[in-house]
Amino acid sequence: MDFLSAFSWINIRFLLDGLLVTLQVAVVSIILSFIIGGILGTLRFIKIPVISTVVMIVVDIIRNLPLLLIIFFTYFALPQIGIQLSIFWSAVVAMTIFESAMLSEIIRAGLVAVPKGQMEAGRSTGLSYLSTLYYIIFPQSIKLMLPPIVSQFISLIRDTSLAVVISLPELTHHAKIIYAQEPTAVLPMFVAMALCYFVICYSLSVFSKRLERRWAV
Repeated sequence: MDFLSAFSWINIRFLLDGLLVTLQVAVVSIILSFIIGGILGTLRFIKIPVISTVVMIVVDIIRNLPLLLIIFFTYFALPQIGIQLSIFWSAVVAMTIFESAMLSEIIRAGLVAVPKGQMEAGRSTGLSYLSTLYYIIFPQSIKLMLPPIVSQFISLIRDTSLAVVISLPELTHHAKIIYAQEPTAVLPMFVAMALCYFVICYSLSVFSKRLERRWAV
């Protein structure tokens, strides 16, 4: 009875409010990181002198830092240099920085995996380098990139829980508030959080697999 009583409508609604914030942070971060990661990955692929090297160094540094450290940096360190962000945008900026670095490597690897002959064939038809990249290389590489990109997005959704350290009112934070007030609700809240994350992440995985099968056909 204690287990079931933890799932009162008040608690469920409070958890759903937190889940909404989780999804908002994840969606905004996914969109921004995909755009920025795509640009960075492309810059590394086309090997522009100096710029590509700088991008490579920055990406490698970020990829080898813990996400939690980046969250602390955006929330606590940026105000020291005059950049004041809300809790929501501190989380979004941290997630975007980290995921952009991860995605840039995935995108670069996907572009590199396309046979070099495809670029040569495109150029031989009179297309410019960028046109060949856009019309020939990218459409082929996206099929290779999709599984790791979706896996990275799933990781991002799970990693939003780390923003609880800066009191982002997301799912984990709201669950903590509930079981802090109701000690018997600890197990039910962990079950509820696990279910929410599982449904979202599993749905993304299923969507990715269906998309892969469709493109394969």
